[in-house]
Amino acid sequence: MSFSLQNVSDRLKEDFGDSIVNCVEHHGELTVEVAAGDLLKICQVLRDHEYYACEQLIDVCGVDYLLYGLDDSSVAPEQSSPNRFAVIYHLLSIKHNRRLRLRVFLDTDLPVVDSVVDIWSVANWFEREAFDLFGIIFEGHPDLRRILTDYGFVGYPFRKDFPISGHVETRYDPEKKRVVYEPVSIEPRILTPRIIREDGFGG
Repeated sequence: MSFSLQNVSDRLKEDFGDSIVNCVEHHGELTVEVAAGDLLKICQVLRDHEYYACEQLIDVCGVDYLLYGLDDSSVAPEQSSPNRFAVIYHLLSIKHNRRLRLRVFLDTDLPVVDSVVDIWSVANWFEREAFDLFGIIFEGHPDLRRILTDYGFVGYPFRKDFPISGHVETRYDPEKKRVVYEPVSIEPRILTPRIIREDGFGG
């Protein structure tokens, strides 16, 4: 870890103690894993304290770690890590020309975390997107509803166990004069391994 990032890491641990689960450098940026219950307190200090001065929230995104790090793809989803879902916050300090990445792991069965909209208002649509695509609940969000899929959409399409064909399909019904939702009619696609022949031609 570079000297400057090491200083930031040490300062974070000094200021927040056990609320900092881990600090790791990736490609010249510091990734800080924080306890979900302390997220708002930490974000407030990161924005307001002169040492950190993270005035700008660049992005908020969800991550599904289902089967992450497991070599055997046949492992059942319930055998994956208990910390399946995480929310990542990308922060920028213009004053110090420094980026900081926060990661918060959430409960697998009920992924809930506090909204940071009151700290960085730009988080509004980012959090709605993570809710829409991953099903992550942001407590305290002023208007948490779907933003990319429609109101009749079933499930969360960025979850690793979401079927490629989805659960429903839509079509316009001329008799009802509206869009209707129906079960998916296409057959699931089954991938078969390509056969390599000895003469070099694949079948």
